[in-house]
Amino acid sequence: MKSLKTLFTSLVLSLALAGTAIAAEKVNINTADAATLDRVLVNVGPAKAQAIVDHRKSNGAFKSPEQLALVKGIGLKTVEKNRDRIVVGGARPAAAPKTVATAAPKQVARR
Repeated sequence: MKSLKTLFTSLVLSLALAGTAIAAEKVNINTADAATLDRVLVNVGPAKAQAIVDHRKSNGAFKSPEQLALVKGIGLKTVEKNRDRIVVGGARPAAAPKTVATAAPKQVARR
């Protein structure tokens, strides 16, 4: 009976941990402010978050998560710990103008 209780407890704990891993918040490193970077990224405090923002302003948008390692104080280990939280993208492109589709003219049957 004790082993059944241990098994059940382990199962519940595993599901709880899996749920938090799945629900990890994501952050776009090209658009987020320092406070958001600080809150979402693991092992990134306020100073490193501000360094990310400053690097982005000086050097342009990041093209990959690995480029975070170019920021002073951020290494590849930190990038790997945060890989599932990092989104790389630029500003949203402007919406394309809507086009009106024209239907082909109906052909009239001739007799």
